[in-house]
Amino acid sequence: MAERVRRIAGEADTVTQAPPDAGALLQQVARGDEKAFERLYDLVAAPVFGLVRRIVRDPAQSEEVTQEVMLELWRTAARYSTERGSGMTWAMTLAHRRAVDRVRSAQSATDREDKAHRRETTRPFDEVAEQVSIRLEHEQVRRCLTSLTDLQRESVELAYYRGLTYREVSDLLDTPLGTIKTRLRDGLIRMRDCLGVAR
Repeated sequence: MAERVRRIAGEADTVTQAPPDAGALLQQVARGDEKAFERLYDLVAAPVFGLVRRIVRDPAQSEEVTQEVMLELWRTAARYSTERGSGMTWAMTLAHRRAVDRVRSAQSATDREDKAHRRETTRPFDEVAEQVSIRLEHEQVRRCLTSLTDLQRESVELAYYRGLTYREVSDLLDTPLGTIKTRLRDGLIRMRDCLGVAR
C-alpha cells in the first residue's frame, strides 16, 4: 500500500511538473550544454516549423529554414537575455526573420530571372548579327565611295562625314556653291546606284 502511494505521488509529481522553460534552456545551451540543446530542440522545433511553414509555404524549404533557425539558436544562445522576452518568443522571432529572408531571397531570384528573360525576348535581333551587318554596310559604302570622282568624293566626305554645310564646303574648297551642289547631287546619285538603294 505504501509503495502504491509513493508511486501515485511520483506520478502526480510528474504530471504537475512544468515543461522546461526555453529561456532557461537557452542559458544552459550558451554554456555548451548539449543535453539542454536536445531538450530545447524538442520544445521549439515544432512551433518554429509551423511558423516558418506559414510564411515560406514550401515544405522542403520550411524544413531547411527550421534547421537554420535551430543551428542559429545553438550558435547564438549566449545573446539571449531574459530582458528581451521569453526564450520561446526569441526563438520564434529568429524563425520569423529567417523565413521572411528566405521568401525575399526567392522573390529576388525570381525577379532577376524574369528581368533576364524579358531582356532576351525584347531584343529584336542578335547583337553579333547586327554588328556583322553594320560592318558589311560600312565596307559597301567605302567601296562605293571609291567609285566617285575625286572631286565628288571630297565634297561628299566633307558634307556627310565631317558635317559641313554646302556653303562651308564651298568656302573650304574655294569652289562656287552651285558647283558643290552639282558634285554632291551627282555623287549621291552614283552612291545610290552603287548601293542598290531603290528610288
